[in-house]
Amino acid sequence: MMNKNCECGRVNPYGTEVCGSCGKPLADPDSNRLLNMRYEGAARRSQIYSTSIIDKIWNFFSSVKVGIGIIIVTIIASSLGTIFPQEMFMPPGETPEVYYEEEYGGLGQVYYALGLHNMYGSWWYMLLIAALGTSIIIASIDRFFPLYKALKSQRVTRHKSFMKRQRIFGTSRVEDVDHTFQAAQDILKKKRYNIREENGHILAEKNRWARWGPYVNHIGLIIFLIGASLRFFPGMYVDENMWVREGETEVVPGTSGDYYVENQGFTYEEFDEDDEIFADGMEASAALQFEETFRTDAVLYRPEGPLGVDQELEEVDRHPIEVNDAFHFDDYTLYQVDYKLDELKELSFEVEDTETDEVVGSFTVDLNDPDDTYALDNGEDVRINSYFPNFYMNDENMPTTENDVPDNPAFIFEMANPDTEALDHTFLGIQANYNVSPDQEENRYEFSLDGFDTNDLTGLTVRKDNTIPYLSVGGAIFLIGLVQGSYWPHRRIWLQRKDGEVWLAAHTNKHWAPLKKDIDAITKETGITAPRDQIDDEYEKGEDKDNS
Repeated sequence: MMNKNCECGRVNPYGTEVCGSCGKPLADPDSNRLLNMRYEGAARRSQIYSTSIIDKIWNFFSSVKVGIGIIIVTIIASSLGTIFPQEMFMPPGETPEVYYEEEYGGLGQVYYALGLHNMYGSWWYMLLIAALGTSIIIASIDRFFPLYKALKSQRVTRHKSFMKRQRIFGTSRVEDVDHTFQAAQDILKKKRYNIREENGHILAEKNRWARWGPYVNHIGLIIFLIGASLRFFPGMYVDENMWVREGETEVVPGTSGDYYVENQGFTYEEFDEDDEIFADGMEASAALQFEETFRTDAVLYRPEGPLGVDQELEEVDRHPIEVNDAFHFDDYTLYQVDYKLDELKELSFEVEDTETDEVVGSFTVDLNDPDDTYALDNGEDVRINSYFPNFYMNDENMPTTENDVPDNPAFIFEMANPDTEALDHTFLGIQANYNVSPDQEENRYEFSLDGFDTNDLTGLTVRKDNTIPYLSVGGAIFLIGLVQGSYWPHRRIWLQRKDGEVWLAAHTNKHWAPLKKDIDAITKETGITAPRDQIDDEYEKGEDKDNS
């Protein structure tokens, strides 16, 4: 790979299409094709080196086609993650493998088996994001520095072939070249062009900074991707749901045990049906509920003293949490998002001796934290053999539970039978009372439901997002680059003295009509012949050829 020496004396790297000094075309110098001015014909690293493994990796990621391919794959993968709700949006207490199968059937099972239920935190999705970021960075570096060097070192005096192979080009003869150039220079200055002179030639340039718009855009996108990736680093992003029963204190998820919240009371109120303001609307939507208020009287605690079972909690703050009034502390926020009224809290049972028809005792089971054994008045003990908070029979006709929420509690109690010295087993649930002793003999003791107690639950969401500054800055820079590169074209007009004529050539990276208006202003005031748009000429030639 040899360097290319230009007749002007500049040594250009291998792969250079246009001399960085005089602009002479080095690739196809005898061709009449218009020059590819996308990167000023400068050599890019991906065009120069291709031997080592680093070169091959660089060349792979610098390809625009590869970048577009990664974007398409990422978009497809992201869309797959929206077919069904992600695991974080499942109802609290649900098991993913059970939830997806019950809610979405066979497709849900496949969705879970493929790991799409937690896709955005998966290693392969993060690898896609990393590949996209790598492609953006390498492609930008591969193009930015050659373009920057080419524009920085461009001379005013340009080679004849450079001038002829611009899209807008023309020659004309004028009586007073100096006066013509001065008049053109004054007009271009009024139009805010930067003027450079060399050897009697003129280069008028405007909005070069707009060429960096795509690269500013890429910088913003990279910062945005970094911010999105940081969401999967511990401590940077938290979005968790929690349920807290009245009177209970629970650790705030995502805080590493640094904060606890107590639900001192939950308030639920509906709009008054007799209120004239809301009466018409409520009557029209009789099937709907109209919550006026659901509020959690929350108290925030932090552990005090050394870690241990008897660790005390110190009150930090208290705040009533409502839908539009969140509880802010440290970098966290607690939002009121849901509630559950009248959840079963306790069940009371009576135990009757079937031989004497006397009640031998009673006991109360805390459904959220049941004891293993309960003592009766007659000195006997009742033991909980099995507990099913949300009971159902599985496909094998065996009792099991959907989750740990006591929506349909059921128990298998066991007691010692003084007659047989064996253990009696009783299955007891809502509207269910069966003898399940292995020998199926009649149980000595009979259990019955004696009462129940309920409480309310509050559903809270805890959020912490330290990635917002990255996302905001990245998004802002992205938009700046988008505007910078979209609305301001980089315009250049060359006026040269060659062979006793005035040569005019012009180029812009977009929006050719305004550039043509600027040239028209010059030609009207100076007598320079209007240059041709060589693309229009080629189009007209093609039409003439077709017509013939």
